[in-house]
Amino acid sequence: MQSNSAVEPVLLWLDLTRDRSTPALMSQFGGRCECRLAEGRAGVTKEQLRQIDMICVHFDRPDASGLNLLLETKRTHPSIPITMFTVQHSEELAIWAMRARVWEFVVLPLAVEEQNRYLESLQQLCEVRRAVTSLGRKPLLARNPPLPGSIRLTTSNQKHKALSKVMPYIEQHFRESVDQKELAQQCGMTPFRFSRLFKEVNGVGFMEYILGKRMDFAKHLLENSQMPVTSIGYEAGFKDPSYFARAFKQLAGCSPSEYRQSVRTATATATSSAEADQTALGIGA
Repeated sequence: MQSNSAVEPVLLWLDLTRDRSTPALMSQFGGRCECRLAEGRAGVTKEQLRQIDMICVHFDRPDASGLNLLLETKRTHPSIPITMFTVQHSEELAIWAMRARVWEFVVLPLAVEEQNRYLESLQQLCEVRRAVTSLGRKPLLARNPPLPGSIRLTTSNQKHKALSKVMPYIEQHFRESVDQKELAQQCGMTPFRFSRLFKEVNGVGFMEYILGKRMDFAKHLLENSQMPVTSIGYEAGFKDPSYFARAFKQLAGCSPSEYRQSVRTATATATSSAEADQTALGIGA
């Protein structure tokens, strides 16, 4: 990663469109970013990922193979954030992107205001990642991006607006005891109406949403800290360590300790592979 925060962000573009329109989209960023185009749909190579700040995956209308390729790219290169560009928007697709831990979900065509907002956020991200990387630590990315403009313009706008008073509060306080009845009262709804609308807008029920936020936070701590597992459970909002362990295993398929070990193993393997590649290329000799 380049150490100078003043340099342009380096974007690696993966063209998954049917009409191969990615070069045209790349041209919109040419003045403020260094853009590189990956070859074919086979994904990205280690060589292409050298000094990359963002992987940009460009869809027209995503298909199963393209979405699976994005997931595989995220799994293989977890330390590099991904932006998903697409002309197709639905709440289901946006929720999928959120659960896939995509850094940004961008609906095309891209308005100038939205492009400027994205580039400003990207520059801030690059500065944070470079600062953290210089300390030898993995970056902990936490952000709450605004809804894409296309959502605000749909007939479901009123549904999102109805919850707009409480969603920022939930994002800030999900590790604490959040009273669903009080939130419903703030929105001027009955608890039943609030629960039904919350699931309709977010794709999951209120308690499942809170649990998911806590689990994601716990995973970040497991990946980026040396805190004991019990302490991580408390920090993420779980009052009972045994419940945290059971819930984590149910959702992640392994215990918190096993998850941390798998991340460390994967990181060590990736580091060894990178060092082997550098040796083969004569870098650092």
